Amino acid sequence: MHATPPRKRLARRLTATAAALAATAGVLATAAPADARTHGRTVDVQLLSFNDLHGNLEPPQGSSGTVTEAQPDGTTKAVPAGGVEFLANSLRTARKGHEYSITAAAGDMVGASPLMTGLFHDEPTIEALNKIKLDATSVGNHEFDEGRAELLRMQKGGCHPKEGCFEKGKTFQGADFPYLAANVTDEKTGKQILKPYTVWKHKGVKIGIIGLTLEGTPDVVTAEGVKGLKFADEVETINKYAKELDRQGVKAIVTLVHEGGMPASGAYNYDCDTPGVGAGISGAIVEIAKKVTPKVDALVTGHTHQAYACTIPDPSGAPRTVTSAASFGRVFTDTTLTYDRRTKDIVRTAVKSPRAKNHVVDRTQPKAADMTKLIDRWKALAAPVANKPVGYITADVNGRGSEAYEKPLGDVLADAQLEAMAPADKGGAQIAFMNPGGIRSDLAFKASGGEGDGVVTYGEAFTVQPFTNMMQTKDLTGAQVIAALQQQVSGPNTDQPKILQISKGLTYTLDMTKKGADRVVASSVKLNGTALDPAKTYRVTGNEFLMGGGDGFPAFKEGTNKRVGGSDLDAFNAYLTAHSSKAAPLAPPAADRIAIVK
Repeated sequence: MHATPPRKRLARRLTATAAALAATAGVLATAAPADARTHGRTVDVQLLSFNDLHGNLEPPQGSSGTVTEAQPDGTTKAVPAGGVEFLANSLRTARKGHEYSITAAAGDMVGASPLMTGLFHDEPTIEALNKIKLDATSVGNHEFDEGRAELLRMQKGGCHPKEGCFEKGKTFQGADFPYLAANVTDEKTGKQILKPYTVWKHKGVKIGIIGLTLEGTPDVVTAEGVKGLKFADEVETINKYAKELDRQGVKAIVTLVHEGGMPASGAYNYDCDTPGVGAGISGAIVEIAKKVTPKVDALVTGHTHQAYACTIPDPSGAPRTVTSAASFGRVFTDTTLTYDRRTKDIVRTAVKSPRAKNHVVDRTQPKAADMTKLIDRWKALAAPVANKPVGYITADVNGRGSEAYEKPLGDVLADAQLEAMAPADKGGAQIAFMNPGGIRSDLAFKASGGEGDGVVTYGEAFTVQPFTNMMQTKDLTGAQVIAALQQQVSGPNTDQPKILQISKGLTYTLDMTKKGADRVVASSVKLNGTALDPAKTYRVTGNEFLMGGGDGFPAFKEGTNKRVGGSDLDAFNAYLTAHSSKAAPLAPPAADRIAIVK
């Protein structure tokens, strides 16, 4: 046999080498995701987030439907915002050009909702969120308004146990996204009622998402709503599940927590990292953020209905974003998370770390057609109830939108409750208190539909008082009434006062130059001009949540001789009908029952 010529042997070796290299390249190409080859070691993941939607599918009315925008010259302006038609379009537009995009929410998607969705136990809201393609949300306190069973129905679907299916031939399908409740367990079994976290995956990128509500949820929900449930500490819970995710190899972690803070400015575009990192924000979320394990790369928060995008260092000193997007779908947050494929973690250094910015859901953009169709369908079902006139007003009666301690609409609600419960056979109430957080909107003079300006419809009244809490009247001593007033500015309400709205005849001075309980000038508390007698018994009324000690008012819980009345919504509607007409509409009250010293 003849020997192969050297040139041919070399050619064969080169061909074999090339084939081997090609094969190796093929293996590497199969093992490495296309994006790793295209974009290198890191890839940007977009995190779009919002919170506290509260079923506001239609654009909110009055001041609840605007956001404050800081201007370059130092002034501010109100910008109309919100409505799911615009929110859906905003999110879809923001996603364009982002292959890696997550949409998440930090609780209170349902509950305290306007009539159009509240009448149907928020099924329309879940349907809208499915269409938006929400990837995950934490539970918030309002997810428990109707109790555990109803929350589970929101997740799993099925028709309402009492009212059945709302549309002929259609069964409610439930949420396509997971509701996350990491710190909520059955107090008897200790088992989770819902998933504590989920893992978002796309082309080799994994992001762990932990979701939870505030530990104090039982303090801001009726006892029946949280019956049989236990709510654990936020930091301990987050750290526990961050460690669990880490053990599973999920290093990039985002937490959705329904607890929040208070920025120094109400403008959505305020820089709360001035004059220093995280200096422009206070409240419960600050301490949580400082203590949560460095394994968590970003915190999406809620509950306070504020807008902020801050940087609060984690326990190791590394920068970490903490964001919130106001409420009612008026704002969304766009955060860029840089994912390192080698470490499988988010890059967080002083040079390169998650960047977050809040954006207005403005109403000048096109509406999402599928959301318009959804709203029209449910509005038609609600119309016979929603469009019924119940009262008339001369101008806006501000509640939620008022920044004053005493709100005009708060006075109206307190007076309505007093009037409903004052008759002897109804409880003989002498004083009424209304919790400010229970005022969910304003009464807007401008028509929301075809009813005409100045007409208050049942739907609009429902939006203000959507809980339909039952009224309770109890015996309280003068000393207990004063203690309740002092609890507005002490205990859990020291840093963020909750000033109760009071009925006509009750007056007092609130001195904000003092500290804690001393801010309430006890000697100034009078009923119909006469100083309250600490030893005398008074009949006091309020909604069942407040009278059960909710919002940090244990003094009301101490009351005796309880008498249960109708709902707060019925009281409100009855008052509007009795005290206003087309010829004599109701004017906003002066809101001068509390004398404020600053």
